[in-house]
Amino acid sequence: MKVNRKGFTLVEIMIVVAIIGLLAAIAIPNFIKARNRAQINACIANLKQIDGAKQVWALDVGKTDTDTPDWTDLTPNYIKKTPTCPSGGAYSIRAVASDPTCSVTGHLL
Repeated sequence: MKVNRKGFTLVEIMIVVAIIGLLAAIAIPNFIKARNRAQINACIANLKQIDGAKQVWALDVGKTDTDTPDWTDLTPNYIKKTPTCPSGGAYSIRAVASDPTCSVTGHLL
């Protein structure tokens, strides 16, 4: 007698689910780390852009290292629009001689 069975057995399906679970356990933490690293890099790029705009502003209007520009001084002439932190932090411009900062820990210029 020939029995023609189609489909997968329970053991085969369980093996496939276990393999998918193992791959997900390896891949998901790596994706989270990559996302966090991309946010930090974008924040650092924004801080560099703010610092450059601040330096050019000081040269153009003849300000000293102790003067602090406001966002209205920098936008839209030196920065197209006010940058936003991808991690939800807030940027502080600070004095011309000081580096701008982000309220999110770990985001430094």
